[in-house]
Amino acid sequence: MKIAFHGADRGVTGSCHLVTCGNKNILIDCGLYQGGRELAEENQEPFGFDPKTIDFLLLTHAHLDHCGRIPLLVKRGFTGEIITTAASRDLAKLVMLDSAHLQEEEAKWQSRKRARHSKHSSRVEPLYTRLDALNSLDYFGRTARYGEVVTLTREIKATFQDAGHILGSATILLELAEDEQHRRVLFSGDLGYRDRAILRDPAPAPKADVVVMETTYGDRLHKRLQPSVEELYEAITDTFSRGGNVIIPSFALERTQEILYFLREGRASGQLPSSIQVFLDSPMAISATEIFRRHPDCYDEEASVLFKNGQDPFDFPGLVFTSETAESIALNTVHSGAVIIAGSGMCTGGRVRHHLKHNLWRSSCSVVFVGFAAYGTLARKIVDGAETVRIYGEE
Repeated sequence: MKIAFHGADRGVTGSCHLVTCGNKNILIDCGLYQGGRELAEENQEPFGFDPKTIDFLLLTHAHLDHCGRIPLLVKRGFTGEIITTAASRDLAKLVMLDSAHLQEEEAKWQSRKRARHSKHSSRVEPLYTRLDALNSLDYFGRTARYGEVVTLTREIKATFQDAGHILGSATILLELAEDEQHRRVLFSGDLGYRDRAILRDPAPAPKADVVVMETTYGDRLHKRLQPSVEELYEAITDTFSRGGNVIIPSFALERTQEILYFLREGRASGQLPSSIQVFLDSPMAISATEIFRRHPDCYDEEASVLFKNGQDPFDFPGLVFTSETAESIALNTVHSGAVIIAGSGMCTGGRVRHHLKHNLWRSSCSVVFVGFAAYGTLARKIVDGAETVRIYGEE
């Protein structure tokens, strides 16, 4: 039995762990490296193993840094079986197709840039295409259910447990037998925290001989959730009293659904005005919300009660989904009393940059950040109190 680490070993992205037991090779995740050009270049490098030799890929969850290289793995020869939960499968399709689109757009931009500087420049190829992403979906096989054993071979069994991180996320226990040796190896995936909205708490960890654990936030304590929700409500009511809009740069997956849930709750409790207008201006976040609606089996007790009573945890009067570009542009004419949720969460791209351009300079408006802002991003500059920022070439 061997474990080899091919990602998330010198950083927190690019998760990819290889377990060898007998003549079988099992990957736990195959994620994209993220965090600047230098890390992105690592995605182009060989995996460190032959994709053709991988028999199974077990996916802990559908964040890009855990599933984002699956299309590349298939492109380079993987023909094994991908096993994950139903919710993770649906979200992974969305995430991988979006990533492929971004890879294609980046390759086009790099090709044009090269062409401007050389008559004989070669075309830049994307890491993978949308067709590659679609092809990879053919290799998703059995559906894992929390707490049920999945038999890979007679000697290798896997059990997925709820990780409480995002919809469908799991810790994975591998039970391995080889040459009369038996080992229980637990892969934590990314872990959620207790008492969060919508999702159940992480399941207690089973007994294991070896634990491979993520430590993204291992050096800090999380704030309690409720004070942060109260701060959100206060920011909205204060901004509305000044006659402005609230812009919320948000990640499409999980964080947006949590914000919708809290806005619904705030309106129902009277902490937010009943006249509140909320615009979800992110096609990907809209698609992710539809996937959340299809998987109430992942909800915690509070969200489950809402669903069973015929109430949608992600809908309320005044909420509008703006999928089309024309609808997004029309929001430029809304000058007060609106909450606009748009991607990207770090303001590196997406529709939120347009909304910042039209609202950031207005003293009556507010920007509320609800997620991590990496160093060097527009979000981080705003959080750090920059007096001016450049958006689309303008200060």
